[in-house]
Amino acid sequence: MDVSYILDDLNDAQRQAVTAESQRLLVLAGAGSGKTKVLVHRIAWMIKALNSSTHSVLAVTFTNKAANEMTSRIEQILSQPIPEIWCGTFHSISNRILRRHHVQADLEKDFSILDSDDQLRIIKRIVKRLEIDEDQWPADKVRWQINKWKDDGLRPNKIEDKGDFNIEILKKIYIDYENYMRSENLLDFAELILKSYELIRDNQDLRNLYHKKFKNILIDEFQDTNSIQFSWIKNFTGDGSNITAVGDDDQSIYGWRGAKIENINSFSKEKRTQIIRLEQNYRSTGNILNAANAVIGKNSNRLGKKLWTADSKGDPIHVFEAYSEQEEANFIVDTVVRATEDGDYYKDTAVLYRSNAQSRVIEEFLLRQNIPYIIYGGVRFYERLEIKNVISYLRLVINNNDNNALERAISVPTRGIGQKTLAELRRIADESGLSLFSAAKKVIEEKIFKGKGLNSLTSFINFIEDCSEKLYELPAHEFVEMIINQSGLIDHHMKEKGEKGKIRIENINELISAVKSFAIIHKNDDLSEFDSLIAAFLSSVSLDMGETQANKTDDAVQLMTLHSAKGLEFKTVLIVGMEESLFPHARSVESINELEEERRLCYVGITRARKKLFLTYTEYRRLYGRDSYNPPSRFITEIPDDHIEFIRPKQSFSSGYYGTVAKNKDKIQTLEYALGDNVVHSTFGEGVVLNIEGDGDSSRIQVSFHEVGTKWLVSAYANLKRI
Repeated sequence: MDVSYILDDLNDAQRQAVTAESQRLLVLAGAGSGKTKVLVHRIAWMIKALNSSTHSVLAVTFTNKAANEMTSRIEQILSQPIPEIWCGTFHSISNRILRRHHVQADLEKDFSILDSDDQLRIIKRIVKRLEIDEDQWPADKVRWQINKWKDDGLRPNKIEDKGDFNIEILKKIYIDYENYMRSENLLDFAELILKSYELIRDNQDLRNLYHKKFKNILIDEFQDTNSIQFSWIKNFTGDGSNITAVGDDDQSIYGWRGAKIENINSFSKEKRTQIIRLEQNYRSTGNILNAANAVIGKNSNRLGKKLWTADSKGDPIHVFEAYSEQEEANFIVDTVVRATEDGDYYKDTAVLYRSNAQSRVIEEFLLRQNIPYIIYGGVRFYERLEIKNVISYLRLVINNNDNNALERAISVPTRGIGQKTLAELRRIADESGLSLFSAAKKVIEEKIFKGKGLNSLTSFINFIEDCSEKLYELPAHEFVEMIINQSGLIDHHMKEKGEKGKIRIENINELISAVKSFAIIHKNDDLSEFDSLIAAFLSSVSLDMGETQANKTDDAVQLMTLHSAKGLEFKTVLIVGMEESLFPHARSVESINELEEERRLCYVGITRARKKLFLTYTEYRRLYGRDSYNPPSRFITEIPDDHIEFIRPKQSFSSGYYGTVAKNKDKIQTLEYALGDNVVHSTFGEGVVLNIEGDGDSSRIQVSFHEVGTKWLVSAYANLKRI
């Protein structure tokens, strides 16, 4: 039977990977090199050319979407359904095994699987039942630690507390949680993998059964596996098993959530492991790939490959130095507008950033220009939980009778005012025809509540009234900072483990930057209709949030963190905020391993671009409530100068490069100015032209702005208007 059609449309390296006869095969699949294509064609080849049973295949990936796509594409190649193949995520396959062998796993057949919210509620009840301080041991912190222990394959009896009080408490909760889950026939997501691993590990008959069954095991995104997933895979691997691991060590960017790059490195060093590199890229232009190769080549701990393309070199990588984050955001808007004028859709452009907090200014500028956008894998800045928490305090200080704001603020952080107390407060408010705040004052004055509830309520009301008195005593941003610090919100969110807590703190601090910027921009505006600058700021936020975010199916600019961008591609990509201490992140620069992961993250970002790549940085940035002057990211300096063009001409650059400007003058409309012209800028306000250098789009204009001093602007991006 002729099966050569399976190899049609494959390049030499892909064909080699599909037909390899090695029992241990590692396919190092570079970005855009056809990873999924190799996986599905290899499975089809095993079935048709090698006469492997469809029952013998175990294909594991990380998302249901990827698993469904793989199954569909295999069926298309084979022109037949393949229900016998086990193709799914670690969780779905673990669930399938535990259902089949529930007796051996000591489970009832109808066990239930908890989602993360249900898990959180159970942990809250356990913490309360054990009479453990909920403020010191918040449920999400406990959940994070329990899941991490499970991801590391650790049961309570394997955890050594070594006299550490914190570990003792967490271990105590873990034991009680396990007992409860077992008694109620419940499993969480981490338990699915751990329990199925233990089931096969401890049952020789089942282990032999699956070793005999799964002769062909394939693992997608191998670089993203954690400790228990790696052990889980080895559990199913017998002497006669054929293992195909597909991944890219250069795209290992999830170390912060448990992924072990050591897994792919370890597998590469096993005896009989054959390594095949997929290096031909079908996504990006030559200049983009050369930039990616140059950056990632600075990492030492890698297996090594070099992406190339049969496509043209394409446009150079454009680097834009902005004065501030506002000018950076303005450049983003200009780039999007020019792209759409050239016939692109909004969705063809993606803006990637290292920190969630960076989206705030970009969102504001897009909203101003009525450009639709989507926060991919996240929510808009002012809709984020931690920001809504702070806003609720500000709203309540401005308007004591804002019941919704009070209900949110009084509950976060927890302060001994529970739902029963709140329900009683609502009843009193309804019966008395008062707002919740006024009802609370009535309760305090008449001592209607007793004990801790009354004391906590008194403390909260006093705090809000003290803040109201200080509203006009401090600059707006300092007032917001005071509320954030004294409300306990920082401590509350710091208790969240892992990246989540750090991101929330960054966003909260960025709100301070937002208020400070708002005060500068509206310094000379007539805001007499508002009682305070904070009230004007809150009104502005409410109006912006009234502009709803585009739906996922809409044509919209894509905003996302660099982590969220993995696996995606766009015609035009802007990687913004490329400054030292932001990208690479300040937390990474003291550790070689963390710095190398940051560099892999940059590599991922660069390789998302198909045709055009823009890198931006600022001379000055207000972020997380602080003003900073950081040099350009080392990742920019690692790109060879013959692949770069600087949009803003500069006399010198930190790496010794010299910038030029290359733009299509037919597509960019510029204005001519004369010395002494009065002009206005959307961010910097009014000013006077002092000097002009150069001609056309590459010219620079020196403007003395009344509020922010003297700035040099590139005429093509200045957006100045004569007054």
